[in-house]
Amino acid sequence: MSQNETSGTVAVDNQKIRTKQMVLIALMTAVTCVLGPLSIPLPFSPVPISLTNFAIFLAIFVLGMKSGTISFIIYLLLGAVGVPVFSSFRGGFQVLAGPTGGYLIGFIFLALIMGFALDHFDRKLVPTIIGMIIGMAVCYAFGTVWLAKLLSLSFKEGLMMGVIPYLPGDAAKIIIAAIVGPKLYGATQKIR
Repeated sequence: MSQNETSGTVAVDNQKIRTKQMVLIALMTAVTCVLGPLSIPLPFSPVPISLTNFAIFLAIFVLGMKSGTISFIIYLLLGAVGVPVFSSFRGGFQVLAGPTGGYLIGFIFLALIMGFALDHFDRKLVPTIIGMIIGMAVCYAFGTVWLAKLLSLSFKEGLMMGVIPYLPGDAAKIIIAAIVGPKLYGATQKIR
């Protein structure tokens, strides 16, 4: 095989990898757009129970830190321009500026922290779960400060309204994602 043929083969292989990655980013953005609006409103809080963090967990398992975070940012941008992809099928910049906006922005940190753990510990499950937990804690902190400031609450009141009721459900999402995520990743690796 000549040098030109080898270069051509490498270029084609690199293009396939980039195309596959772009398709997976689009697919995981679509999954987040489908799961994100599914939510259960709670009468005592402006923060509904949603599947957005579960979608982020799956996206990071499939894509890793960089591409998973890009996927979530695309989702945020779609919602910010008015596509109804946020909880309860809402969209628009006013949602980002509202009581749940801190959690939506906080999900970027979740993606980065979980993705860092996944990428830097060779996809080992325990460090990845620890990354999920730390990422959720940072997201909770960011969202709680935002919620408390916007609604003139103390930090403790913000925790009671925007974190404590969600802990059992988020723990269940972490467990389910830890089971399903590696299988999704394995399935995507078989795609050529």
